[in-house]
Amino acid sequence: MGKMTKHLQRDIERVERGILEIGALVEQSIHKAIAAHIAGRAELVKEVLALDKEIDRREVELEEDCLKILALHQPVAVDLRYIVATIKVNSTLERMGDHACNIARAARTINRLTNGTGSDELSIIADRVTDMVRLSLNALVKMDVDAAREVLSRDDEVDDANHAICDRLKQEMSLDASTVGQGVEMLLASRHLERIADLTTNVAEDVIFMVEGDIVRHGMHQED
Repeated sequence: MGKMTKHLQRDIERVERGILEIGALVEQSIHKAIAAHIAGRAELVKEVLALDKEIDRREVELEEDCLKILALHQPVAVDLRYIVATIKVNSTLERMGDHACNIARAARTINRLTNGTGSDELSIIADRVTDMVRLSLNALVKMDVDAAREVLSRDDEVDDANHAICDRLKQEMSLDASTVGQGVEMLLASRHLERIADLTTNVAEDVIFMVEGDIVRHGMHQED
């Protein structure tokens, strides 16, 4: 193995560690944001916002590392595919963290409106979304195409659950004006959860591209 190839592999290994660390932080952020809702734990909101700053910092550093690899090593074939996909996954994970922040902020408002009692309204969709996040990150860690395809197959379940929650909340708000403030925040939180699910499908698609070189995205799973 030549000196340049050794340096390339070393740099790629550093990128691999970096993307997995960011993924772990994003998963932690999403769990805390959901807990702020389900358990009414308002103190977790600050933790989510602090995590987001760390995720943003690492996202910038990792993108710079990837661009340096492209400039210095000019990788080809599998290595090039991996770096390009990693840049995309890196951006996707950062956006997932942003949605976790929005969920946390909605939880803070809901806790104020309900005197800190919290709510379990989003538990069904939250469970499904966290499963998709975990599965997509496992697919990334293990470069597991089957796990990635399983993520894609679950997106419709989250969409259906979100639509059901939205329909019920809208009906409640039309019948009782006193529920409008809380209902709007719940609608926003549910929508952000749905967007996180959409983004996990992007991660899954990029894993498939990394492994097989097949582009499976046709716009159906992309975020607007």
